[in-house]
Amino acid sequence: MTAYIVRRLLYAIPILIGVNLLTFMLFFVVNSPDDMARMHLGQKRVTEEAIQSWKAERGYDRPLLYNAEADGLASLTDTILFQKSVKLFVFQFGSSDDGRDIGYDISQRMWPSLAIAVPVLLIGLAFNISYALFIVFFRATYVDIGSVVLLVAMMSISGLFYIIGGQFLIGKLWHLAPISGYDQGLNAWKFLILPVIVGVVAGIGSGTRWYRTLFLEEIGRDYVRTARAKGLSERVVLFRHVLRNALIPILTGVVVVLPLLFMGSLITESFFGIPGLGSYTIDAISNQDFAIVRAMVFLGAVLYILGLILTDISYTLVDPRVRLQ
Repeated sequence: MTAYIVRRLLYAIPILIGVNLLTFMLFFVVNSPDDMARMHLGQKRVTEEAIQSWKAERGYDRPLLYNAEADGLASLTDTILFQKSVKLFVFQFGSSDDGRDIGYDISQRMWPSLAIAVPVLLIGLAFNISYALFIVFFRATYVDIGSVVLLVAMMSISGLFYIIGGQFLIGKLWHLAPISGYDQGLNAWKFLILPVIVGVVAGIGSGTRWYRTLFLEEIGRDYVRTARAKGLSERVVLFRHVLRNALIPILTGVVVVLPLLFMGSLITESFFGIPGLGSYTIDAISNQDFAIVRAMVFLGAVLYILGLILTDISYTLVDPRVRLQ
């Protein structure tokens, strides 16, 4: 397994380099360093001296990809691409265009993101699996048909509808939770109630329908017929046999998203005013802060690759027949 993990980590290096290059190219095709300077200076008639000073302070006064004025290896290293990208591989994110330490911001903002993402994942997982087992228990009945119609309808509704509807009903009409905002420490719980509820409800349609499909596939297997032939009740068959054998695909969906929980939700955090990494990324895109965008995209790629590796490792824990080579 150690050799497999090392090999997967080595495979991740060219992927991260490609992600870094693609992010760099896309960002600077849209805006040049001069455009970024004009926007951050916030002046309609900014002088050329001010632009050059802003670029020099932030390292944008170098060529983008190749420095023809430098000699030898410096022609590649003395560029914006090299200076702004190589340090990411040792998780030195540097400073944002307005001077803030990106690493410190990430360390502070990841906790509000986790405070929403973890409860949504755990509560949603428990509810969706329970509801899916309930539907499978009453399969081919009006309960099954009505539930499938409801789930498809919930899947078809935009996530923005759940956010706006939740803010109106729970926040404005019933006054059960604040519409938006955040507080530090234990006082933050009242601001997390609404986004957690919205996150769980918004995921019921797709999550429950997927688990229902998994359980229905397991119901038709030979070991289920054998268990019934032994006289086991349907409840015991579902919870002791079907659920246990469906753990591999369930575990796949859960483990792969665990590292990405740190990244937060772009839309949810923006609408509810949560100072997490999702809103941090949205603000950086709005402000054309390439340093933050580059760091968040790179971090997201690293966490996604880590999630895939953890998924492969979790296979061996659930099914002893699986061997990583």
